[in-house]
Amino acid sequence: MTKLVSTNPAKNYEVIGAVDISTKREIEVKVASAQKAKLKWKELGIVKRTQFLRPVFKEFMRRQKELALLITREMGKPIRESLDDIDWDRDYFQWFLDNGEKYLSDEITHEDEKSVHKTVYEPLGVAAVIVPWNFPFDMFLWGVIPNLIAGNTVVFKHSEECPLTGKLIEEVMNKSELPRGVFSEVYGDGKVGEILVNQDMDLIWFTGSTKVGRHIYEVAGKKFIKAILEMGGSNPAIVFDDVDIDGIIDKIYSKRFLNCGQTCDALKRLIVHKSIFGKVVEKLKRQVESKVVGDPEDRNTDMGSLVAKRQLELLESQVKDAIQKGAKIVTGGGRPKNLKGAYYLPTILTKVKRDMRVWKEETFGPVLVVVPFKTEKEAISLANDTLYGLGAQIYSNNKARARRVASKIDAGTIDINSANHWLACNPFGGFKYSGMGREHGEYGFRELTQVKVIAEEK
Repeated sequence: MTKLVSTNPAKNYEVIGAVDISTKREIEVKVASAQKAKLKWKELGIVKRTQFLRPVFKEFMRRQKELALLITREMGKPIRESLDDIDWDRDYFQWFLDNGEKYLSDEITHEDEKSVHKTVYEPLGVAAVIVPWNFPFDMFLWGVIPNLIAGNTVVFKHSEECPLTGKLIEEVMNKSELPRGVFSEVYGDGKVGEILVNQDMDLIWFTGSTKVGRHIYEVAGKKFIKAILEMGGSNPAIVFDDVDIDGIIDKIYSKRFLNCGQTCDALKRLIVHKSIFGKVVEKLKRQVESKVVGDPEDRNTDMGSLVAKRQLELLESQVKDAIQKGAKIVTGGGRPKNLKGAYYLPTILTKVKRDMRVWKEETFGPVLVVVPFKTEKEAISLANDTLYGLGAQIYSNNKARARRVASKIDAGTIDINSANHWLACNPFGGFKYSGMGREHGEYGFRELTQVKVIAEEK
């Protein structure tokens, strides 16, 4: 049987394990089993489904250190970040378990002396859930758990970059008392994903690249099923001239360089008023250069490696294009000399033009583009000059201006100053090529269902 090999990008790609790639026949059997289980799972009801999942939550939390270390080794994320991610995930998992019944129970929409009308949220059926590698546990949690609570059975595929994390997830899920066919997992790259989405599915839930997401949307369209897609992002942040610069540098750094910049919702284009442009760039340079790039298993490390050599080479080609067209490297701009693996120094670029790849494309790594603006109108134009529309940030002490600008930016989530939209109760998703549909909150639960109205005579 063909193997999917997992390597450590922070240890010069040393092999750390392997899993069997799922065959077409194995995928067909798992989908058929999910189809067979979906009616029973639906008829259990929200309360009983949630009861099945509470021990799963406890088991994941019991194994969080093991899970965090595996994530660090498969994708180069600093161990501190891996542990923090799972702590953060704890709140999301708990929220899903505690609020599914609230948002998915029947609702009476009308009642008079003759009849009662209610809205019912029924599961769609079998969901293919396909997730990326950048937040391995988050992505599983966000895609699978709400689907199971809503009553859909799930066939799950994790990224080929973290198959061992996928195996641990499957192990925990199989250890639970979930009925046969309610959850299963397949392994492989895009070819396996292609086989999966072309099976007898009722829903496709996908997070990943815009290119793949658009293809999945075409597949779903031909099958006439729903697709929930969260894809790429090139988030802008606008910094007006009335801000306390020292007060925002930490957040700007975190929004761009967390997870080595490999976050769809990361800040990728910093748009700064010309009067404070030089000060902001200089303070960011000092912040970036104070960070430790190194072994992600060392708790003193601030930034580890990228996930894979191909990701490193893509980022290098984007930066090279910018330099050839006149961009200036303020700091970084290459691989660290003392580290072997998929490492790239945190980088700041100025003198960036709109025809450069670092402006037009999504940069999935530790590269921050910084450009100046003169007027509010120009700032909005720069912010919206992208195919994407996942998120944005606005920094200004003028609340009226910040709200006005927020209303004109094409993005699914917008943070003003120190506010942070990342709560399980908030819907998450994007405009334009960043996807369609929403995850999380009331909206996220209901996206996973078929809405039915039953009008009953008294």
